[in-house]
Amino acid sequence: MIPVCRIEDLPAGESVRLDLEPPIAVFNADGELYAIDDTCTHQDASLSEGWLEGCLVECPLHAASFDLRTGRPTCLPARKAVRTHPVSVLDGTVWVHIESAQPAQTSHTAAAGQGSAA
Repeated sequence: MIPVCRIEDLPAGESVRLDLEPPIAVFNADGELYAIDDTCTHQDASLSEGWLEGCLVECPLHAASFDLRTGRPTCLPARKAVRTHPVSVLDGTVWVHIESAQPAQTSHTAAAGQGSAA
């Protein structure tokens, strides 16, 4: 398990990027927490910098969209899913459960466009 942040530091509509190998993004989608590999499978772009609407995140580069619950793309140009990772909150700290990764640093990103059509 890797600590991400305090739950109060990840409000709805925002994301946190963990600089691991590979990078992982943790999203607060209307109070539900999700973690996925942060790199779009279509082209190198950080999904944590994308637009969040419900359980979908839209890649900021070419508008591929991914379901945070499954990691599956919901439209082209992405065809391959991103990996998902279990998330838990223990004593107010958000944790991501991953098999193998090395922590480097964490950066917060406001996911733009929440609540608007993506």
